Amino acid sequence: MNLMMLLEMAAGAYGDRVAFQNGEDTLSYQQLFDAAGVLAKSLDDDRTEHLAMLDETSLALPIAVFAASWAGIPFAPLNYRLTDPELDSLIAQLQPGRLLTDPARAARLGKKITSADGDHFVSVDSLPPLLSALREENASQRDPTWSMEPEEIAILLFTSGTTGTPKAAVLRQKHLVSYVLGTVEFMSAAEEDASLNCVPPYHIAGVAAIASAVYSGRRVIQMPNFSADSWLETARKQRVTHAFVVPTMLARIIEALDGKAGADLPSLRALSYGGGKMPRAVVERAMQLFPDCDFTNAYGLTETSSTISLLGPQDHRDAMASEDEVIRRRIVSVGQPLPTIEISIRDMDDGRELPAGEAGLIFVRGEQVSGEYRGQGSHLDEDGWFNTRDGGSLDEAGYLYLEGRMDDVIVRGGENMSPGEVEDVLLTHEAVSDVAVVGVPDEQWGEGVAAVVVLAPETTISAGELQQWVKDRLRSSRTPERIDFWDELPYNETGKLLRRKVREAIRESG
Repeated sequence: MNLMMLLEMAAGAYGDRVAFQNGEDTLSYQQLFDAAGVLAKSLDDDRTEHLAMLDETSLALPIAVFAASWAGIPFAPLNYRLTDPELDSLIAQLQPGRLLTDPARAARLGKKITSADGDHFVSVDSLPPLLSALREENASQRDPTWSMEPEEIAILLFTSGTTGTPKAAVLRQKHLVSYVLGTVEFMSAAEEDASLNCVPPYHIAGVAAIASAVYSGRRVIQMPNFSADSWLETARKQRVTHAFVVPTMLARIIEALDGKAGADLPSLRALSYGGGKMPRAVVERAMQLFPDCDFTNAYGLTETSSTISLLGPQDHRDAMASEDEVIRRRIVSVGQPLPTIEISIRDMDDGRELPAGEAGLIFVRGEQVSGEYRGQGSHLDEDGWFNTRDGGSLDEAGYLYLEGRMDDVIVRGGENMSPGEVEDVLLTHEAVSDVAVVGVPDEQWGEGVAAVVVLAPETTISAGELQQWVKDRLRSSRTPERIDFWDELPYNETGKLLRRKVREAIRESG
C-alpha cells in the first residue's frame, strides 16, 4: 500500500482531468503523475532521506507529496509562519534531506543549511525554477516502480506546539491509505466537481485532502491565503461544489455576508468544517445562509491521519428541526465514529471505561491511527488504543461531545472541571459570540475559573448576568469568578484556540 497507488489509479482512469488548480495554473492527473516521477528521480541520489517543503500552498505541494512516496522517503511540510530559529530546529531533524522553498527563503536559508559534508546534506530548491524544470524534463525517464511497503513513513507532520514544543507525528503509508480507502469511493466525483482548499499544507486536513481528492477524482482549487471575500469570490467564479473550513474561517464568511438573505453560491453542495470548536450560533447561521448545502463536522487529529468521527448532513438537519433538546444539542457534537474507528471514554485517573454521559479522556483505535512520534516511538497501548489527550463524552446514541484538551483541565479545590463544559453553557446565551474559559491562580482553591467573552454584534450584557446564567445551569463551583470582554480571541491559522495566550493575558492584567 502506497499513496502512489492512488495516483496511478487516478492517472489511468481520468488522466486528462484537472487535478489541482492554483490561480490560472493547472495540473492534470497525468501531469501530476509525470511531475512526481521526475522529482522522485532527482531525489534518488543516495543521500536524500527527507523531502521538506517551506512555502504556502502551490502546485508544488501535491507533486512533492507523491514524489516523496515514489522515492520512498518521508515528506515534511513545515510551518512557514515560524521564526528562523524555530525552523532551524525543525530542519535539523530532517537531515540529510532536501528543502523546497520560495526564492527569498532559499536565499536566506541557503547559506545556513546547505552543505555536503556527509550526514548533514540539505539542498535548497527555489520552487519556480523547480516547477519549470519538472514541466520541461522528459517524464519517460522516470523509474516506473515504487515500494509497496505499508510500514514506510509517508508524512512527518510537526504538531502545532500550542501546548509545548512541536514534535513530529509519524504517518506511515498504511495509515493514510487506510483512511482514504475507508472514507472515499474511487472515481466518486463528477468531472465538474471542484473542492476549495484553504487549509495550510502543514495541517493534517490539507495533506489528507490531497490524497482523498486524487482518489475520488475531484478538482482541487488551492487558496494559499484565506480571506472571506476572496473565498466567496473564488467559490462563485470556479463554481465550487465542496469546501472545508475551520471555525474561524466560517465565522469570517458569515460576517462578510452580514445583512444578506443568502450566500448566492448555488453550486456549493457540501461544506465541511473542523479543526476547532464551532460555536452553535455560527453553524446555525451558516445553515440559514447556505440552505441547500450539506454540512459536515469532522473531528480528527494529526496522529489519526485526519477524521475519526463525523456529524453528517442529516444529523445537522435533524438537530435544527427538532424541539427535543437532546437531539438539538447534537449540533455542537462531532458526531459518531467512522465505521472503521472505535472510541472509548476513560476515567483520567484510573483508566476505567466510562458509561454514556460521563466525561473523560477520549481513546481511539483503528487502522488509520498512528499515535507515533519520531524519536519517541508508538504511543499506542498494548491493545492498540491511542490516548488523544482530548476530553469528551458519548451520549446514549454514540454521539461524541468534545470538552477540550485535558491538559487545560481546571483543578479547583481538588475538583477537576473542563473549560469546554463552561464554554458550552456560555455559548447558549444569545449575547455570546465566542468564549474561552481558563484556570487562574487562586490562593484559597488553587485555581479559579475565568472567562473571556466576545459579544455578538449589537448586544450588551454584564459579567454578573453571565455568571448567573452559568450558575443556573451548572454547579456554583463552575461559575467563573471573573469575566472579561474582548473584541476577539486568539486563534492560530488552523483554527485552534490559543488558550495559553488567553491565560497569560488574564494573569498579566491581574
